Amino acid sequence: MAKWGIAHIFASFNNVLITITDLTGAETIAKCSGGIVVKSDKDESSPYAAMQAARRVAESAKEKGIDSVHVRVKGKGRGKSKNPGPGAQAAIRALARSGLQIGKIEDVTPIPHNGGREKGGRRGRRV
Repeated sequence: MAKWGIAHIFASFNNVLITITDLTGAETIAKCSGGIVVKSDKDESSPYAAMQAARRVAESAKEKGIDSVHVRVKGKGRGKSKNPGPGAQAAIRALARSGLQIGKIEDVTPIPHNGGREKGGRRGRRV
């Protein structure tokens, strides 16, 4: 019988964070980020860094007995960009290639329904 987990992929335009948890989301099984795998800061969010991070996470999860995952992709959201960064697709593809079976893929980017105001004041952030 397949043992399931949830792969949380947070892909902004500055970094990629991949975390695998159990089905409740309370217990972290494996985690890695783009900054751990590449040397240069500008490459942290790249598809290559996302692939390497996903491969590391998948190996660690397999050692601990997880062989199937549901994927939850998240972008920056709120008042910022609602699109996930460039590493999201590459991370999902790398998880699939590394032998993990993928169940459902869902987007969990937080989207405001006209709630509180953004910080920065009436005229925005003045640089």
